[in-house]
Amino acid sequence: MSRRGLLLGGGAFAGGAIASGAIVSALQGATSVTASAQPTTASQSRSPSPYGAHQAGIARPGTPQPHGLVRVFDLAVVDRDTISAALRSVQNVIERATDTPLHDPELFADGPGDLTVTVGIGPRLVRSLHPSTPGADDMPTFQGDDGIEPTMIGGDLFVAAYGSDPGQLDAVFAAIDNAVGDGGPIGSVRYTQRVYRGPGSGTIVRNPLGFHDGIVVPEGADELDENVWISDGPAQGGTICVVRRLRLARAEFGSLDVSEREAIVGRKQASGAPMSGGRLHDEADLGAKTPEGEFLIPLRSHVRAAHPTFTGSALMLRRGYAFDNGVAAGGTDGVADAGLMFICFQNELDVFTRTQRRLDEVDALMAFATPTASGTFLILPGFDSDRALGASLLG
Repeated sequence: MSRRGLLLGGGAFAGGAIASGAIVSALQGATSVTASAQPTTASQSRSPSPYGAHQAGIARPGTPQPHGLVRVFDLAVVDRDTISAALRSVQNVIERATDTPLHDPELFADGPGDLTVTVGIGPRLVRSLHPSTPGADDMPTFQGDDGIEPTMIGGDLFVAAYGSDPGQLDAVFAAIDNAVGDGGPIGSVRYTQRVYRGPGSGTIVRNPLGFHDGIVVPEGADELDENVWISDGPAQGGTICVVRRLRLARAEFGSLDVSEREAIVGRKQASGAPMSGGRLHDEADLGAKTPEGEFLIPLRSHVRAAHPTFTGSALMLRRGYAFDNGVAAGGTDGVADAGLMFICFQNELDVFTRTQRRLDEVDALMAFATPTASGTFLILPGFDSDRALGASLLG
């Protein structure tokens, strides 16, 4: 059965998952996918509307913008009034920054471009509002997580801005910082990560290790409804976001012979085709063997480890980016702090954790990835001029 057939017919199984902690998306997926609207390219100048049933920056635009800035905040006090004030402040900035009737030309004199801003809240905020709502569970610990700095785990408020102009992202966060943190009346900055994405259309892009990403993702409104959006309750229209920053041993991986790299990933580096044969978009045939009886796709390859046949997980909407912070602080001299900022969306946290556990067990690609940040956030339902950001949870 083809992978797509498996997804559509099997319900519990879903595709190409890539989880982080292992070199998660370093192979099957690092970008987003089209929603029911027509795909939008990062080169288009008009910003997707921030309004709607779902926030922008998840399935809109269909091709993620080339630049991003992710910032996680801690709130000074976790209560309904503080959460409401923080979300109200962020919504105000979004509306001033994007192409709405409230657009502020002093903030963006040249217009909003293709800017999107996506907002989520951490588990302790969700628990304080609705303990039984998706998003209330903390991120589990995975292999290698014991080395992550405490300040890079969790957080209360997640804000991610994406666009073609990095200056726009700086302007957005300057306005948000004035209202929320650092050290403001509401909270403080926990950490910040600037990210970027290589050229590509839709889900296809090369990851920092030089292999194609984004091969299998939810396609169309029906699969997004089934796999990504929360279907009922106070968080209806929202989704669960997982953020995992992975430092990749690019030099070590690149020093291997190309055949060794392809065996670890399970795809041809030049074409992106699965090692079982075909082209970039073709299904991986996990049963294909050589005349001598060896699997064409190696047993510990990432393609095989992440396949839904083994993980039993649903589709994840991956929208990952690369990062490069120069030389790692506090580590071995000359070690590059660069790799993948893995970001995915699903309607249950278990979709991610189930896949990550599998990768921890068998994925050979994990040897080249070190997790340096980890968190999960409830991305709030969409909003508009009459429905405030987070209103369904705040009451």
